Amino acid sequence: MKYISTRGTAPVLDFEDTLLAGLATDGGLYVPESWPSLSRETLASFKNKSYAEVAYEVLQPFIGGTPDNNRFRDILEEAYQAFEVPEVAPLVPLGGQHYLLELFHGPTLAFKDVAMQLLARLMDEALSRRGRRATIIGATSGDTGGAAIEAFRGRENIDIFILYPDGRVSDVQRKQMTTPTDANVHTLAIDGTFDDCQALVKAMFNDAAFRQETGLAGVNSINWARVMAQTVYYFTAAAQLGGPEKEIAFSVPTGNFGDIFAGYVAKQMGLPIAQLMIATNINDILARVLQTGIYEIGDVVASTSPSMDIQVSSNFERLLFEATGRNAEEVCRLMGELAETRKFSLSPEVLDVIRAGFAAERVDEVETAKIIKTMFEADKMLLDPHTAVGYGAAMRSDLPATTPIVTLATAHPAKFPASVEKACHRPAVDIISTPQRVQDMMHQEEHFVSLANSLSDIQDFIRHKQTP
Repeated sequence: MKYISTRGTAPVLDFEDTLLAGLATDGGLYVPESWPSLSRETLASFKNKSYAEVAYEVLQPFIGGTPDNNRFRDILEEAYQAFEVPEVAPLVPLGGQHYLLELFHGPTLAFKDVAMQLLARLMDEALSRRGRRATIIGATSGDTGGAAIEAFRGRENIDIFILYPDGRVSDVQRKQMTTPTDANVHTLAIDGTFDDCQALVKAMFNDAAFRQETGLAGVNSINWARVMAQTVYYFTAAAQLGGPEKEIAFSVPTGNFGDIFAGYVAKQMGLPIAQLMIATNINDILARVLQTGIYEIGDVVASTSPSMDIQVSSNFERLLFEATGRNAEEVCRLMGELAETRKFSLSPEVLDVIRAGFAAERVDEVETAKIIKTMFEADKMLLDPHTAVGYGAAMRSDLPATTPIVTLATAHPAKFPASVEKACHRPAVDIISTPQRVQDMMHQEEHFVSLANSLSDIQDFIRHKQTP
């Protein structure tokens, strides 16, 4: 399998080079040269396979033999042993045709663990084989940072630097990033928003000299391996609900568009998906673009679902590449227009292609809190704010009532106790079953550095702190 950039001029790479590159050198994002296809017989067989076995069948076509098949199987088994339930991503019925896909049973209680535990092992393996070190940088709106640090902490070949927007993540999210004491972990509190952090990371990747000097690698969902790994749970969920004989819909709490693009990839591989619902909070740029065809960046508004407080959804570029018929020149034009004017308009043809597979709904703060309270009072089912946004959007789907719709539960409510407490009007300690390791973590000392929203300051810090 070879990988090409959405902007058309970066070198074509194999999987391992794509894994280590992260962002393409032309500023684009890597995607497979073509989509592999799984037969209906293979899809049907997933019902009786473990999560790691399904992951092997789904992901092996993207890997291309490096690592070899036996070693890849071992890596998958190791990655998913880090989860508290054997199913990794269990499916929970909510009544009617609504289901919840619980993706928060990993080490940091968020869906990012599903991909990050695999990404860390693949990257460490590649670096060891090549006798190289890497400096990982990432931006987080909350969950990516903790999952990345947990997955990469203590690894000999890697230094990791995570940028988060100071004051714009939950206490639990922050503590998951700031309490590890491993020498290779560096957590940076940036004076700005997630979009600022993400722009800084992209700027460092686009600085060719700095990228070469520090051996940069990325773990945000700009890295293809992150998106690739997240395709698996679409297949396992569908298999439990009658796929491939029945079409399934998915509602995905959406910020940077990586998780829902993984659903698009699953569909390209042959999984019958009736609809992919883009669930947004009050930072609703993606709902607006589906409604109007205009992608226009506004100000980021802080919400109770901070991982979705994003206006620049990086992975939307991958969908633009697909929707334009893989027209890299058109993608470059749109991205250039966005950089210059903070907006672009989609042609009616491209918008029709997107609308054929996606729907979008905006769920505001009042509705989010109401959903959390109603679900808890009805059957003691406690949703975190991001999952509540996803469920709210799912409830508005215009699909036939017979179509199963799966809401991705992206985080454990213990990560957002203040929001849950306020919504339910009850003390968080009385209603949230917080894992003991999280309770212990909340009393540990924090280690982080506060920095201005300054590219040069951050680059100097990384140069000074990275292992020679």
